[in-house]
Amino acid sequence: MLDDLDEFDLKILEILQADSSRSTSEIADMVGLSQPPCWRRINKLKEAGYIKAQVSLLDRRKVGLNAQIFAQVKLSAHGRSNLAEFSEAIQSFPEVLDCFVMMGSVDFMLRIVARDIEAYERFFFDKLSQVPGVQEINSMVALSEIKSTTQLPLR
Repeated sequence: MLDDLDEFDLKILEILQADSSRSTSEIADMVGLSQPPCWRRINKLKEAGYIKAQVSLLDRRKVGLNAQIFAQVKLSAHGRSNLAEFSEAIQSFPEVLDCFVMMGSVDFMLRIVARDIEAYERFFFDKLSQVPGVQEINSMVALSEIKSTTQLPLR
């Protein structure tokens, strides 16, 4: 899909990934276009699905979410319906930021945030372990965050 994009499009996407609050005028200046064609390109990129959303990224610690946990989940059965049931259940948990289907010894990898370890313990016992079909959960608490980005490498 990147073959469909020219240098202007790539620069626009890089700028928006770094700071989506920039005005069209600022972006146009940064990429060397006038405002109207820059605006059209941004809209074209949105319509084509390159830009999924424009959001503000919050600092999880500033909002009191001091614990970040990675949980490996193994299900007791591996039929499509079992995977779908777990996937549907996990959607209702705001503590779960990311959920990936895995290959290998575990079925799912979750990234979870909580106020503290005690809050995670409540989530673990009251919610996650109660999802039908969950056989095993291996939790790993992140001690610190070395790199965390939402910017995709476009080149």
